[in-house]
Amino acid sequence: MRGEISRRRLLGATAVVTGAAVASALVPSVGHAAPPDVRTWRRSRSANGWPVLASADWHDIEGSGQKVALASGDAAVILTYVARRFHYEIDQLRPGDVHGHTTVAQVAEAYESNYLSGSALAIRPQAYPVGVRGGLYPRELVVIRDILAELEGVVAWGGDFERPKESHFEIAYPPGDRRVAAMAQRIAEWTRGPGGKGAGAIDAFDPARLARARAFARRNARTGG
Repeated sequence: MRGEISRRRLLGATAVVTGAAVASALVPSVGHAAPPDVRTWRRSRSANGWPVLASADWHDIEGSGQKVALASGDAAVILTYVARRFHYEIDQLRPGDVHGHTTVAQVAEAYESNYLSGSALAIRPQAYPVGVRGGLYPRELVVIRDILAELEGVVAWGGDFERPKESHFEIAYPPGDRRVAAMAQRIAEWTRGPGGKGAGAIDAFDPARLARARAFARRNARTGG
């Protein structure tokens, strides 16, 4: 009898360990991402077609007291708008939260080269690193989806990439694309208009906005970006 009990305990313990191992493999862990493969970006343009910059100007993120280095002009207008909405609608931005232009050419994925051109930013990249999915709460994803739909594909989000980076936002089109210029102009008009659209005045959970964001996400998934 004692041998039978020991055998049952062994089998039970094995099952628990095996189950835990399977669960661990299936559930993403934000704090335990595998170290990404790093390589050096040597091209004169980043992956989205923007020219690599030796330096970039600093731009205010409205309402947050924070700044980020970005390519001046349309890219800065659009990306600081993304950061502004994150600050007002997801969580307050603190010093060191937002990373923009860099001259460090080591990248884990080609899309990280877009920091070299100042046409991308990362919000809390240590919390949401390359290769990890599922770091954002559902309500935070609602806001992200609303931002992407509002910007009509001009900004791409790293959470949608094959190898994700949920902190990453980039200009999806090359410089001079009319869609980029038109969106920057629209944001400028929103900012100047009554109520300061985007400055905490947007309700991403409004049923009409939710429906629009879901429709945009479905279209985006079908077209691959």
